[in-house]
Amino acid sequence: MDVMPLLLLVAGSAAVAAAARRGPVPAPLLLVAVGLAVSYVPGVPDYTLDPEVVLPLLLPPLLYTSASDSSYLGLRAQVRPVALLSVGYVLFATFVVGWVAYRLVPGLPLTAALVLGAVVAPPDAVAATAVARRVGLPSRITTILQGESLMNDATAITAYKVALAAAVGEGATWAGGILEFVIAAVGGVGVGLVLMAPLHWLRTHLREPLIQNTLSLLIPFAAYAIAEQVHASGVLAVVVVALYLGHRAWEVDFATRLQEDAVWKMVAFVLESAVFALIGLQLPVVLKGIVEYAGGRAAWYAVALFAAVVVTRFVWVYPATFLPRLLSARVRRREQNPTWRGAMVTSWAGMRGVVSLAIAFSIPATVHGAPFPERNLILFLTFTTVIGTLVVQGLSLPPMIRLLRFPGRDRQAETLAEANAQAQASLAAETRLDELLTDERNALPPPLADRLRRALERRRNAVWERLGQANPVTGESVDDTYSRLSREMIGAERAVFVRLRDGRFIDDEMLRALLRRLDLEEAAIYREAG
Repeated sequence: MDVMPLLLLVAGSAAVAAAARRGPVPAPLLLVAVGLAVSYVPGVPDYTLDPEVVLPLLLPPLLYTSASDSSYLGLRAQVRPVALLSVGYVLFATFVVGWVAYRLVPGLPLTAALVLGAVVAPPDAVAATAVARRVGLPSRITTILQGESLMNDATAITAYKVALAAAVGEGATWAGGILEFVIAAVGGVGVGLVLMAPLHWLRTHLREPLIQNTLSLLIPFAAYAIAEQVHASGVLAVVVVALYLGHRAWEVDFATRLQEDAVWKMVAFVLESAVFALIGLQLPVVLKGIVEYAGGRAAWYAVALFAAVVVTRFVWVYPATFLPRLLSARVRRREQNPTWRGAMVTSWAGMRGVVSLAIAFSIPATVHGAPFPERNLILFLTFTTVIGTLVVQGLSLPPMIRLLRFPGRDRQAETLAEANAQAQASLAAETRLDELLTDERNALPPPLADRLRRALERRRNAVWERLGQANPVTGESVDDTYSRLSREMIGAERAVFVRLRDGRFIDDEMLRALLRRLDLEEAAIYREAG
């Protein structure tokens, strides 16, 4: 097996994503653009998306890291709009886009057109979260988009299976398809519910952080595989498990949390970068299959289908946003009043991604010995729709948000809320410390007891100091100055330890132990300052 193309893909995509962090273009868009350009460089191998790799090996970790970073309470509060988008919109888009393709392309059977509709229906979890993170959407809209993109793959995959069965003549019906979707959804949620408590128990009872994080890396693959083995939705199983473990992450020891955060950030960075680069690199593979479409016919089909995808989302989102409030007093009482600006952004933020391409590549080449109807054209239209939504909508989303003048985050209010929370926690900690120090088994010399109290006072005052006046010379807050000086002191200590090691006064093992202690202190300072 030649591993060089894989190494080049990972290294190249990581380099482009790192460069994107220093520029104005979001990393997903730059990666797609570079992938498109590199695909025609002589000597670059063809990178063909294999659904047997993308769906079971790339999708679970990407879903897991996105879901574990999501707010379970936030998603629960927005369950109605999330369900309307992740189920209702995907089915609506499958039928509408499929019907448009059927009317647009001469000779395309309706069943094959519905396969195309199901393939391009779901906005992608990776694309939505990557762009939303960069543009800084309001929290409610971000929660809805994240929830939709986490759940909608299950709907799209089921719709695709039903449409494909009809296309290959297996006698599938939409009534049977609905039943299949219900079974897959209930089964996926059920598998997640069965797995989440034992997995959390394991995470809290394993004492070695390395073992705990090895388990963490295996969880999304195991949840997906077990659910798919019983013909349930692996997507929903992964999401349910990740939401639960993320909600209960505070019960895991601090060393595991620190290590897990770093590990999953690295995994998400590498996979997201490679996924978007892979989208761009598909261009030569896709174009090879549409040579029979002369002139601009294929381009016209691509533009028309892209427009249908965009318009269909607007047609669904606005009624789904405002009609429930008009029809239900309960919805008006329980939910925040939506705005046309929020609906506009939700409608425009429907970027497609690698899942659509992976599903498209899983369409069989032949049916009963005959070629699948217009398979190459379906691949091409899926590719152009993914690229169109990522580039057109992804590039225009930030200026649209600025133009709509969404209210920014109230940093003052957030800091006050943080300070109040810290004050309550500090009071509880101080009370507990007083209780412990009354027990002679916990007797401490006064300097050490005072050190505990000073550390507590430091944490309590740090947040309030961010509200104070800045240094007139440097512009820093008191807290920023304290953090900077602390890091300078740690840097001086670190230099001495290295000099002592180089002079053979201490060995490397002792140096690593001393540096780890300083690293933990610096990490604590960084977190307080952040």
